[in-house]
Amino acid sequence: MSDFQIGMVAIGLMLGGIYFGMHIGVALIVTSFVSVWMVKSPEVAASFVAASANDAIRDYLFGVIPLFVLMGMLVSVSGVGRDTFDVFQWLMRRIRGGLGLATVAANAVFAAITGISIASASVFTKVAVPEMMRHGYTARFSVGVVAGSSVLGMLIPPSLLMIIYGVLAEESIGRMFIAGIIPGAVLALGFAVLILAMAYLKPEMIGTEDALNGVCVDGDETPLSAAIKFVPILLLITLVLGGLYGGFFTPTEAGAMGAAGALVIALVRRRLDWRKLWQVLVETGYVSVSVLFLIIAAMLYSRMLALTGMPNSVTEGITHMGLGPWGFMAMYVAIVIALGCIIDSVSIMLIMIPIVLPIARTFGMDVVWFGVVTVIAVEIGLLTPPFGVSVYTVKSALNDPRITIKDIFAGTFPFVLMMLAVLVVIVAFPKLSTWLAYL
Repeated sequence: MSDFQIGMVAIGLMLGGIYFGMHIGVALIVTSFVSVWMVKSPEVAASFVAASANDAIRDYLFGVIPLFVLMGMLVSVSGVGRDTFDVFQWLMRRIRGGLGLATVAANAVFAAITGISIASASVFTKVAVPEMMRHGYTARFSVGVVAGSSVLGMLIPPSLLMIIYGVLAEESIGRMFIAGIIPGAVLALGFAVLILAMAYLKPEMIGTEDALNGVCVDGDETPLSAAIKFVPILLLITLVLGGLYGGFFTPTEAGAMGAAGALVIALVRRRLDWRKLWQVLVETGYVSVSVLFLIIAAMLYSRMLALTGMPNSVTEGITHMGLGPWGFMAMYVAIVIALGCIIDSVSIMLIMIPIVLPIARTFGMDVVWFGVVTVIAVEIGLLTPPFGVSVYTVKSALNDPRITIKDIFAGTFPFVLMMLAVLVVIVAFPKLSTWLAYL
């Protein structure tokens, strides 16, 4: 077989392994090792794996992953999610469908201090869903709005997916973070418009008349108490994003400052004892090690593909097909969304980016904009059956047998449609992604 054919077979075997239950990192490493063995020799393959593992995460920049994960875990423990929801519930108490809007707004703010969609889905399932159902919102809408708006955590900085894309594309992580601000705000606004449209045009999809008319006021909340609850959140966002955007911190330093700030908030609120601190550290280790292992595997996979010459051959083939940049983008987005139905978001990026990024560069596409488009397309997979990670997270956190997986998928469907609409807008207007990033 030619080197190109070996590369194609490797991708097929890797996808097959994942489909039959092999861990994505193991599948990437095994197929890459075997492919290099076939192209060169066993000795070269062994040294190839060792060199890739050594080069993959030795840069201090990769400290950004455990630091932002730690910040997100500490924020979850400190009760910031509950307070954020309380503040927005009070602010939107007289708006039709206000609790749904409060959930979206709280998710957007929470996303700015966590960066992990699963954390948002878990927190707001426990906080917002019981509150909405208690006030007459339907179960399907309640779980749908939580699962739908949880994906904001992967777009609004700091975002774990943005970090992974920045590593794979060798692009500034700080620039990727900043590029997600406007698209994240646009997506949150799109969700808000969707909820208002449903409240006025299809009120039966949301709940009772009392719920729609905003009869869900917390009489104990005052402007002072709301301000007291929101100040720590605002300070943490300003510390991390303000320091990063103002050029005071590198992404790694911003992660360290954010983790320290989240620790202070948790301690001041007396939400952190030794047992919880140990749980936070262990969970941070689990998440960080799994992500870093995937990055090592992805580096090996990317180098294997380059060795076989497959990316260049695919680039030439796509160019000769005459699809043009827009045809290529439409095909790419369709493939990513389809993959989202069967594998998780990180795996999609690890598999696709090394193949498609050279093609995007050939067409003259901006790498930062391409990353934002990729993240939004990947996020759609968090809500689509049968895989839908956010949907299963909501189901697990809710632990209510009356609400089925089918109900949650049905509730998220309008939000999937809105995400597709926002994706079209971001593709059509690249400046929404690049304007702040290149200031």
